[in-house]
Amino acid sequence: MKNILLVEDDQDFGKMLKQYLMLNKFHVTWALNGEEAFTIIKKNDFDLCVIDVMMPVMDGFTLAKKISELKPEIPFLFLTARKTKEDRIKGLRLGADDYIVKPFEAEELILRLKNIIKRASQQNKHGIEITDATIAIGNYSFNYPNLTLTINGNESKITEKEAKLLYYLFKNSNQLLRREEILSNVWGKTDFFSGRSMDVFVSRIRKYLKEDPAISIESVRGIGLQFNLS
Repeated sequence: MKNILLVEDDQDFGKMLKQYLMLNKFHVTWALNGEEAFTIIKKNDFDLCVIDVMMPVMDGFTLAKKISELKPEIPFLFLTARKTKEDRIKGLRLGADDYIVKPFEAEELILRLKNIIKRASQQNKHGIEITDATIAIGNYSFNYPNLTLTINGNESKITEKEAKLLYYLFKNSNQLLRREEILSNVWGKTDFFSGRSMDVFVSRIRKYLKEDPAISIESVRGIGLQFNLS
């Protein structure tokens, strides 16, 4: 059962949509505005976010930007009553996986959600075969199945996408990797938004590994990255 965060301020429409999603075997958490939704997502993980654009307190575009910065691996779809080209382009630039205009058939929404989840699942499986459960990376112990990095008894919990990126970089240590190669093997796509997502994840991994000076991730402008391990 996939976990969906539904963000919709219209009480009647939100209630109906939640019920329909649950009938289609989704587990749904419903938030009435962007601020409430962001509080929820900071403490919980979701497979997908369905976000209304026009909301009080915090609009959908602002919420999506904050989610992308906090958890860029979570796909999202916008709901809107506005049909302007500018809104659609703005949503796609924020990294939306889809955009649907009200009114719409509930069945169409379900199909779009299933397609997004299917694409995300295929990208998660793409390109990397995990052959080791626990790996020594410098002074760190990296437990892939448990998604943990441990050094000097201090354990950090990481996300699955962070783990896949770290694993790929480590398996290709001390060699220059092109951005497109990393994106293709870890994200399953090489578009602009995936590239921005990768930059966020690389910054996170650098922070996780900062306790071992023998490890570094060098950015080579215009080419890619090199995971250095001495």
